Amino acid sequence: MKKLIKEELYSLEEYSTMRPEFRKKIRAHKENRIVKIGDNVSLHFEDYQTMLYQVQEMLRAEKVFEADGIMEEINSYNPLIPDGKNWKATMMIQFDEVSDRKAALAQMIGIERATWVQIDGFEKVHPIANEDIARETEEKTSSVHFLRFELNEGMASAVKKGASISAGVNHPAYQHNVVVSDNCRHSLASDLD
Repeated sequence: MKKLIKEELYSLEEYSTMRPEFRKKIRAHKENRIVKIGDNVSLHFEDYQTMLYQVQEMLRAEKVFEADGIMEEINSYNPLIPDGKNWKATMMIQFDEVSDRKAALAQMIGIERATWVQIDGFEKVHPIANEDIARETEEKTSSVHFLRFELNEGMASAVKKGASISAGVNHPAYQHNVVVSDNCRHSLASDLD
């Protein structure tokens, strides 16, 4: 899979000019990469485009234009781009009310490890979670987790041939599953070698 390199980023001035159109394009791209699992959990599958957008936005927000700062951002976000044998996702746990979120996060410790994807005809794949830092304590879990779903060749081949994909969470405090939409399935297939 293609990774971010400094030479392919836009300067702050270029990005400022093109940002409205670029954001519109990325929003449309992301729509086909989000899987809602129940009302409160979603998986946002990352790729080169989503990470390019994230880096450009970070550079813009922090007004970073020096080479070292740019490379720091690239090195932070490149690990979130799939490598052709896996899917990488940002898991978001969302509740409208702060009090509801606090109560739920206290009950959802370990939810990231109870999340799964399944390609039709294969076993469920549970993720390798939060490789960067621990995101839970004894009292609560985080509302954001980073997941890596490792796939074998048979799974990747089946997805590319059109096999359906399901995703779900099987945690005592949250149990839901869904069949991934065709648009999302097609987008996820493009992540695989």
